Amino acid sequence: MGREGEEQIKAPLVISSITHEEDGYGKVSEEIKKQLWLAGPLICVSLLQYSLQLISIMFVGHLGELSLSGASMATSFATVTGFSLFMGMASALDTLCGQSYGAKQYHMLGIYMQRAMVILMVVSVPLAVIWINTGSILKAVGQSHDIAEEAGMYARFMLPSLFAYGLLQCLVRFLQTQNIVFPMMVSSGIATLIHVLICWILVFKSGLGSKGAALANAISYWNNVILLALYVKFSSSCAKTWTGFSREAFHDMFAFIKLAIPSAVMVCLEMWSFELIVLLSGLLPNPKLETSVLSICLNTTAVTWMIPFGLSGAVSTRVSNELGAGRPRIARLSVIVVLVVAIIVGILVGSILILIRNIWGYAFSNEVEVVQYVATMMPILALSNFIDGLQCVLSGSVRGCGWQEIGAYINLGSYYLVGIPLAVVLAFILRVGGKVLSTLIGILFVVSNLTFDVKIISSMYIT
Repeated sequence: MGREGEEQIKAPLVISSITHEEDGYGKVSEEIKKQLWLAGPLICVSLLQYSLQLISIMFVGHLGELSLSGASMATSFATVTGFSLFMGMASALDTLCGQSYGAKQYHMLGIYMQRAMVILMVVSVPLAVIWINTGSILKAVGQSHDIAEEAGMYARFMLPSLFAYGLLQCLVRFLQTQNIVFPMMVSSGIATLIHVLICWILVFKSGLGSKGAALANAISYWNNVILLALYVKFSSSCAKTWTGFSREAFHDMFAFIKLAIPSAVMVCLEMWSFELIVLLSGLLPNPKLETSVLSICLNTTAVTWMIPFGLSGAVSTRVSNELGAGRPRIARLSVIVVLVVAIIVGILVGSILILIRNIWGYAFSNEVEVVQYVATMMPILALSNFIDGLQCVLSGSVRGCGWQEIGAYINLGSYYLVGIPLAVVLAFILRVGGKVLSTLIGILFVVSNLTFDVKIISSMYIT
């Protein structure tokens, strides 16, 4: 039965034989409650996990400009070459675990999680080699020698966090697809609170300086992994889904890899595009101003993006669970509900960004020119976040259905074949300026994502 169930999950959109349609659309209010119950804690988890590296960089910022530059560059490099890849690969569990849970093949969740952990740990080895050579790589692409050396040192001390992050992502998806989200919020909160103390001790009291901040990242990620692993092991909530270690996890690795690769590509292409935009901003006239403003905008976007990202995780779980249970119409209702919620949230967040546009820049800089530039960007940023929020929740729906491969092609075309090339033309040939670089992807070509995603979501429900 397990093998048959696994084969069914491999073709998640083949739902023509499903007959469990009696539930219809269900109650909208009930669906809203389910999604908000999931999304609220997931938003908190995302913010808390994001804050770990941010807190470390804040501590390093008190050590000097060189330490701050090196830590920031190392963190960006680690995101591109490690964290984003693991986030994407682990999102394959959104489909596999989510639909297995909906189909009541509970034991398969533990098998899939173990399989993902094994594969991600294997992938960690070559990535670790890259991280060890961070300094040399950065110098080879023309970065400042001193900053590259500092970044290389920071990355080496952050190396244990690479392995912890891979395991953490697997545990998070395993629990999320079972609608178990509050324990994740608690564990992330505990890890973040302890992280502040660890940073203070390692950065200022131990004499390690920026090396201590990097090491604190690793310790905090491992703390989170240990807390969640203990919960999975001893909680009655996971009694059906975690049945212990199994050799079955080493079987059929290719099936997971086949889904994990497009999942990773789908996530990485989007995240890498923003890192590339930062690099391009440094080539504009007055690069110091452009880079500073763009950095403020991207940091603001990163925080506000956590809200639709939480909604994305919620709808991914709801869609995968309902498709696995044979209720595609309720899955469709889940998508409609999350779109309405995303629109409301986008309007509220956008309104706040516009209202604070004239003072927000002072939170990052005392330079009047920077503050005024940020003020002109905020309305555009509000629109960008609104559209990207819709794209984000639709991407979650795509993950829940197992359409990651199509999502990867969409991101490749919209960001790299159209968005970034046109941004380069407008910014460097037509001299429109940095506003194009910071908003073009966020508005014009997220629209193309939306267009294709809507087609995917629409076709998904043709039974």
